[in-house]
Amino acid sequence: MLFRQVIGQSALKRKLAETARQGRISHAQLFLGPEGSGNLALSMAYAQYVSCVNKGDEDSCNTCPSCIKYSKLIHPDLHFLYPQMVKKDDRNERSAIISLWREAFRENPYMNSGQWHEKMKMENKQGIISTEDSADLLRKLSLKTFEADYKTAIIWMPEKLHATAVNKMLKMLEEPPHKTLFLLVAENQDLLLPTMLSRTQLVKVTKLKDEEIMNALVDFHGAEYHKAKDIAFLADGNYNAALSMWHTGSHQGENTLLLKNWIRNCYCLVEHHKRFREKTAETIAWAEEMTKMGREKQKNFLTHSLHILRECLLIGYAGKKMARLEGEDLEFSEKLSPLVHTGNCEQLVRQFQDACYHVERNANPKILFLDLSFKIGRLLHSKV
Repeated sequence: MLFRQVIGQSALKRKLAETARQGRISHAQLFLGPEGSGNLALSMAYAQYVSCVNKGDEDSCNTCPSCIKYSKLIHPDLHFLYPQMVKKDDRNERSAIISLWREAFRENPYMNSGQWHEKMKMENKQGIISTEDSADLLRKLSLKTFEADYKTAIIWMPEKLHATAVNKMLKMLEEPPHKTLFLLVAENQDLLLPTMLSRTQLVKVTKLKDEEIMNALVDFHGAEYHKAKDIAFLADGNYNAALSMWHTGSHQGENTLLLKNWIRNCYCLVEHHKRFREKTAETIAWAEEMTKMGREKQKNFLTHSLHILRECLLIGYAGKKMARLEGEDLEFSEKLSPLVHTGNCEQLVRQFQDACYHVERNANPKILFLDLSFKIGRLLHSKV
């Protein structure tokens, strides 16, 4: 992975390259950033730059033997630790998993944990970083380097460390083997132990700008300018979400129409409404249709709904000039804004966020969306 292949983060890339050239390399660094910010891609580009034998001022050469092996993720001094679900001492399965990991990263270095679980076909199980995985990494790092100056361990999602594996990790970070570089890649600081935070140097990766996402979609994926702009607004700094919307063909226009019809039904889902029974039947049918969309499109719809809710609140307080919407989205948000206010906005947002969480974890979509519909209906009738 090259720095120039990482979307945005220009200042941070220059800083990382400068510290590597000057030999100011902290043995343990935490690349902390929200989903889709590129913290995993950035850590990989940094690791490749550190090991490159012909590094330039701002990027790896991409031609030396080290860079070629890094591009294929097969460098003998590069090691990975990531959530998985493998039987104890099953070396054959572990070998197959690393092949899947390499494939998944090459396909999308901005992937999230849900996409990784789907790649491993873990169904409803949750991946963890087990004690055996940590011990195996420690054994590899105790050996001498094969080619590079540094042995590099990229630990993705340290939030998923099993309780018994945390102690091994803390010991490695406190007493690292000689010439070892630990790059922890995390999204949620609150799920990391303070002792782990204190042993690492923080590399804060911010969410991407809309313009950066839009340009990436146009340059790398051939997206039309206006569609790329719509997706970038909706993605809200999350390049992984933008890629998902682009690949699934889901965009604002489709989601707005779906949201508009659904909200009309939700508003009638209170017992005192004269169309309660009729709209309940329609909502059940709608929920059944949602089950056919696939998980990524369901998440895109929920993300779009969250975006519209925030814009509705903004329109209600500052007028439509402040909204980052246009066309059908703006027209619909203006009509919906009187029903979204300080009395219910926080609860509405929480309901959609919880729904996204449960979709990622393979909740039954029919039950999930039907339950969400009734909750949204009640909240839309709440007073300021």
